[in-house]
Amino acid sequence: MPTSLLSDKPIPVRERLIMALDLPSIAEAQDLVRELDDSVTFYKVGMELFMSGDYFGFIEWLKERRKKVFVDLKFFDVPATVGRAIKALSNKGVDFATIHGNDAIMEAAAASKGSLKVLAVTALTSLDRGDLNDLGFQCDVRDLVLSRARRALQIGCDGIVSSGLEAPMIRAELGQRLLIITPGIRPVDNREEDDQKRVATVETAFQNGADYIVVGRPIRDAADPKRMAEIMQEQIQAQFPSR
Repeated sequence: MPTSLLSDKPIPVRERLIMALDLPSIAEAQDLVRELDDSVTFYKVGMELFMSGDYFGFIEWLKERRKKVFVDLKFFDVPATVGRAIKALSNKGVDFATIHGNDAIMEAAAASKGSLKVLAVTALTSLDRGDLNDLGFQCDVRDLVLSRARRALQIGCDGIVSSGLEAPMIRAELGQRLLIITPGIRPVDNREEDDQKRVATVETAFQNGADYIVVGRPIRDAADPKRMAEIMQEQIQAQFPSR
């Protein structure tokens, strides 16, 4: 894989790992953050935690511990509503937030984001060709992802959420101008019972051009979550030895 696909952005290496706090309660999320300690500095908080209690209080709790925060709520609504939501979020010290939708939604978010980095979702990593057929998309997954990435860049979004499998195509087409955040990271090949269908290993994701990876179950469900996080940090460091 050409080294030119590697991210050239000045991102601290240990911030390139984003831990997904997909847990049913704030208390469990706090326990995991405490357990992971300094092995993780960037956390994704999504819909499950949003529904479980004091979501914004938890964000403040993370910021007090000098953690970076990725709000993954995939805002999708009337453009003006999304714009107001992003503007409100930008005042809460959040680092990343996801949006999902058409050009007007992306434009409203980009115009309201301030220092918050807005990420456009391309195609969920749980979707494959059959799922897109069910949703009425008469195109290949790769074509859909590239089309949305082009639009996100043109409109003023900071980055996209994309599978590591499509990242090389995006880098070849758009260079290093967009942040690429890659979920669906697995330490080994995907298993049949996994609901993520378009996955990549840590090494493949970064070799393919990811700036950040999002990891959940492989760390959360490990016998020793902190050790697993450190193993992944070592794998990331190996991709950026001079950083």
